[in-house]
Amino acid sequence: MTEKPATSDFPSSSLNSRIVTTRPVAARIWNYWLGGRDYYEVDRKAGDEISRMHPSIHDYARADRQFLGRAVRHLAADVGIRQFLDIGAGLPTADNTHEVAQRVAPDARVVYVDNDPLVLVHARALLTSAPEGRTDHVDEDVRHVDSVLEHTARTLDLSRPVALLLLDVMAFVRDDEDPYGIVRRLMDALPAGSHLVLSHTITGPGWADVDAAAAWWNAHGTPRLNQRTPEAVARFFDGLDLLEPGVVSCTRWRPERTGDDSGEPQEVAMYCGVAAKHGRRSA
Repeated sequence: MTEKPATSDFPSSSLNSRIVTTRPVAARIWNYWLGGRDYYEVDRKAGDEISRMHPSIHDYARADRQFLGRAVRHLAADVGIRQFLDIGAGLPTADNTHEVAQRVAPDARVVYVDNDPLVLVHARALLTSAPEGRTDHVDEDVRHVDSVLEHTARTLDLSRPVALLLLDVMAFVRDDEDPYGIVRRLMDALPAGSHLVLSHTITGPGWADVDAAAAWWNAHGTPRLNQRTPEAVARFFDGLDLLEPGVVSCTRWRPERTGDDSGEPQEVAMYCGVAAKHGRRSA
C-alpha cells in the first residue's frame, strides 16, 4: 500500500546541529536494546554497562513496547479511538503507534512529539501514514504543554476523543517540574472519551539492581531518570477511570496468552496503566 509523506515543520539542518554524540542518550540506548540500528558507539557502551548491572533491562524495553501495542490495539479496535498523541515517542522501531493503530483503523491520525533531534530526523523519514490517515511530528518538550497542544491541533481534532500516550517519558520529568500537573493539563485539554496510556520506570524493595543502573545512568547519560514507586505512578491516573487490571507491571497488562502459557508473566520494573476520561476530572 502506497504511503503518503508525513508532514513536518522543522529543518533537518537545525536538528543535525543539536545531536549529542559525546554522551549516551536515552532514546538511542532504548533503540539499541530493542534491536534497532540508530545509535552511536557511546550509546552501545552505555547500554552494555547498564545491561551488565541489570541484565533484565532488555526484557523491560520489550515489555514496554509490547504494552504499547496491546494498549493501542485495544483503544483502536474495542474503544473506537481514531486519534493518538504519542509524546516522547523515541526512535522508530517495529510496530510504531501509527502502524498498530492503522492496521485496525486505516483512517487513524497520529501525532508524535519528541525533542530529541535524532528521533525527529528519523521520524520524518520513516514514520509515514497510510493514505486514509495522517501522521505528523512535532519538535517539542512534554513540559511545554501549551505548545504541544497548539501543534497537535493542526492534525488532531481536540474536540473528539484522543489517546494520550506517555511511554516512560514522565520518568524524565523531575518532581520540581510538576509531572502530575503536566499530565493533568494535557488530559484536561482533551474531551470525555479520551484515554491516558502511561508507563514509568519504578523503584522499591527488591529492585536494587534497577536503582544501581539508574544511578549509573544519571551520572553518565542524558536526560536524567527519575524513578517513582508504583503508588507514585498510580497518581498520574487520579481523576480518571482505570481500566482493568489497573497499574501493573507492563508484562501483566492484558498479556496475550499463547498455547499452554497460563502462568503469571514475570514482573518487570516498568509499570503501566490505561485510563478513560469520563466527563470532568475530579480535583
